[in-house]
Amino acid sequence: MNEHLLAATTPSVDLAGVTLAYGNGPAVLKGLDWQLLPGQVVGLLGRNGAGKTTLLEALLGLRETQAGKAQVFGQPVAALDDATRARIGYVPQQSDLFDSFTADQLLRYFRSFYPRWNQAKVDGLMSRWDINRHQRIAKLSGGQQQRLSIIRALAHDPDLLVLDEPVASLDPAGRRDFLRELVEQVIERGTTVVFSTHILSDLERVAFHMAFMSEGRITLQAPLDELLDEVRLLSGTTSEVQGLVQRLGATALKRKPLAAGREQVLARLPAGTQLPAGADGEAVTLEDLFMELT
Repeated sequence: MNEHLLAATTPSVDLAGVTLAYGNGPAVLKGLDWQLLPGQVVGLLGRNGAGKTTLLEALLGLRETQAGKAQVFGQPVAALDDATRARIGYVPQQSDLFDSFTADQLLRYFRSFYPRWNQAKVDGLMSRWDINRHQRIAKLSGGQQQRLSIIRALAHDPDLLVLDEPVASLDPAGRRDFLRELVEQVIERGTTVVFSTHILSDLERVAFHMAFMSEGRITLQAPLDELLDEVRLLSGTTSEVQGLVQRLGATALKRKPLAAGREQVLARLPAGTQLPAGADGEAVTLEDLFMELT
């Protein structure tokens, strides 16, 4: 196979049947399957406790799984070589910076691990985000520490960028600056990005695909524009709605019984399908999808 074609079709992240539990507790990830393709920008959505952080840590090899396959760039995550690790950027939910270092000492320390370190990018972001290079990290505000964590993750121009609630401590202006950087300097160069956040408006600005997580699995992943075009909330009697779903060849994503023999079904219609006249079907928003699918 052509080497360039192989690079384009080999998943950046490939998880199959991944199961993970903490101690003797119930499984957090339950036979989870998930792929991220090169250049995909995926928003990961799930309620608190759904296992999003566990999933992101598992795909990075930071959590040991009990079953299944987990690979990044074709290598098992438990045995990534240094060259592959150098292609990954990660912003964790909780800052893991060295508090006794200054910002400058931290960045110089991490620079030694990354042959592709982009010092011009680091200098530009440090200046634009007004971070004091000589201030001890413990003395920086929560927002400044989060910005510094983002700079560390972006500095080596990663091919895979994993973001776990990266803007939780930033004010609206800081979030806007980060999203602009993400679009202009990361997404446009074809980086694979997975972005977990509860701020749906941020995802709508940058994520082209959405992955919904519930009960330890990825229940649906699809391009956001397709979901908004094709998903409808159908209502009527149970027989009416079930008959409509069958005639249209739609996929029922979620069913909700209503009173008096009625039913509400979240259904994905085949591309280009129009509801017949008189059918009770509502378009949905990303917030609707989040509420129904997670």
